[in-house]
Amino acid sequence: MSDLLAGYRRVVVKIGSSLLVDPVRGLKRTWLESLGEDIARLAADGRQILVVSSGAIALGRQILSMPKGPLKLEESQAAAAVGQIALSRTYSEILGRHGIETGQILLTLGDTEQRRRYLNARETINTLVGFGAVPVINENDTVATSEIRYGDNDRLAARVAAMIDADLLVLLSDVDGLYTAPPAQNPDATHIPLVEAITPEIEAMAGSAGSELSRGGMKTKIDAARIATGAGAAMIITAGNRLYPLGAIERGERATLFRPLINPVTARKRWIAGHLNATGRLVVDEGAVRALRSGKSLLPAGVTAVEGAFRRGDTITVFDAGGHEVARGLVAYDAEDARRIAGLRSAEVATVLGYEGRSAMIHRDDLVMEPSAEQPAVLAAS
Repeated sequence: MSDLLAGYRRVVVKIGSSLLVDPVRGLKRTWLESLGEDIARLAADGRQILVVSSGAIALGRQILSMPKGPLKLEESQAAAAVGQIALSRTYSEILGRHGIETGQILLTLGDTEQRRRYLNARETINTLVGFGAVPVINENDTVATSEIRYGDNDRLAARVAAMIDADLLVLLSDVDGLYTAPPAQNPDATHIPLVEAITPEIEAMAGSAGSELSRGGMKTKIDAARIATGAGAAMIITAGNRLYPLGAIERGERATLFRPLINPVTARKRWIAGHLNATGRLVVDEGAVRALRSGKSLLPAGVTAVEGAFRRGDTITVFDAGGHEVARGLVAYDAEDARRIAGLRSAEVATVLGYEGRSAMIHRDDLVMEPSAEQPAVLAAS
């Protein structure tokens, strides 16, 4: 395979915990120094590099000599507080040798789910990049709880890539790409070097490979690919457990490339599409699905079921009768009113609600379609 990094100017690189931290020996400094050389070389070539780095909790628990096994929330947060300082200091030292400044950005789920905070975070990151610095981004594990966290840095990295209009997202992991089945469980699994579209067939290939240090797996990587490619960025999954991992991509070593959608959505719709915390769902009939795919708004008449406790303006998902997600968007009604008008014609809404509401349950300007499940995946197997 040719150099998959060629032609991309703004690149987000996500680094998994298991690549950075050994549970016994601590930080893998030699590996990180090799990555620093890769970043410096690409920066010298005019590329803009952003790093989304896991490892704070893993490093902190090693520094604090915490026991193996699951940590309590307060223990994870304490480990993150210690590990984040050590990790950011190391990035600063290693990149500083190449004349590159670093800036630490800690994000919570609300920083990308709430529009104003999303725009503020984007401007901060863009400003850092404009000054030639390399932002080192992580989830703010010192304050995040299970209810308000990403839970993995794959999807965080994808949200960052979408936020700052990156050309490419690179997920450095302990696997060298997508396979037709989890290779650790199926010796006949075939590597897939190219994915043109994310379909149910592709999603079915995602196993659940994880480790004590990593919360992610192939499923979260496919989720990340959906967010990144929908925003117009390509994505690469490749093994990072080798020295000079970005150089390995340039040399054509094994990886999986996900092509971006041909028509990336607008900035506002990128934000909607990337929402991870949908608060409800609507089930719609076949006629509504056809109307949505033709570019129309979702009307109450096409809604057959309303689930969840959402408020007007929340992000919700839209499913067909078969349980497949077809869209997501900003709903125009609270859940209680949505249930009252589901299945009604627009002319009947005012009579039932007692006020003149919006004609659409979700207006087309506030709605983002999923790729058609009928579109086959285009794969090349090796």
